[in-house]
Amino acid sequence: MGQYSQVAPLPTRIPGPPASKYWWLRTIVLVGLISWLYFSTIVHLAGQWLQDPNFSHGFFVPAFALFVLWQDRARVAGLVAAPSIWGLAIIVFALCVLVVGVLGAELFLSRISLLLLIAGLIVYFRGWQFFRAILFPWAFLLLMIPVPAIIFNQITFPLQLLASRVAAGVLPWAGVPVLREGNVINLPAMALEVADACSGIRSLLSLGTLAIIYGYLMESRISIRLILALASVPIAVAANSLRIVGTGLLVQYWDPQKAEGFFHAFSGWLIFVVSLAMLFGLHRLLLVKTGGKREARA
Repeated sequence: MGQYSQVAPLPTRIPGPPASKYWWLRTIVLVGLISWLYFSTIVHLAGQWLQDPNFSHGFFVPAFALFVLWQDRARVAGLVAAPSIWGLAIIVFALCVLVVGVLGAELFLSRISLLLLIAGLIVYFRGWQFFRAILFPWAFLLLMIPVPAIIFNQITFPLQLLASRVAAGVLPWAGVPVLREGNVINLPAMALEVADACSGIRSLLSLGTLAIIYGYLMESRISIRLILALASVPIAVAANSLRIVGTGLLVQYWDPQKAEGFFHAFSGWLIFVVSLAMLFGLHRLLLVKTGGKREARA
């Protein structure tokens, strides 16, 4: 008879909960802790998007960032996780920034700390390669954070002066005598003041955001994307100056009262549409100059 070798039985191990359960438990705890820390910050941020027309584009920023992540989900999921301890240092730094922002009542620092925390968590749990893969949507989230008031005012006033200077230079070509004093354009019928709302900062921020979105969706060449993003600045300034020129012509040749109310608000929307058309026209011109075809993302 043949001999049968006996194999020692493996030691019995009491089955524990599935690893996925622990993963979801850690995720829930982590999300809950972050929500508790940043609840007030996020609420105030959303409230500013609602109340401040200069930053109403903020709602579109996280939505587009999530869209980019969803579009690249297959490539990102294929990356091998390589957690880095440097992520813990970034997390600690982000929490320090949050403390400084809360104690100093500085909303900008509190909001920036949220993005730093997200970066730190990604590096700590997934690694630098994963963070580099999602760097664009993460960096795009910076556009959802309103510019600090001290910087915002430093940008707004020069834009007011630039818009009034351009308008004062163009209106005489249409037979309108002009005397400019700072950001005030004196016309025969009335004086036009280029106020903060007419500085063009609102269209500049919105158009810049849309230019980045447009470039990402319609172009795969980084150089063309950069050109479109940078060109949004002079396009917004030119379009806003055109709006002021149109207001001056309306005051001089029609009715000063028509320059206020509905026509003033409608001209803002109309000029923004013109800005988008100019951005699209620039893209078409670049395609002709480079001899290439539009290369949209798949």
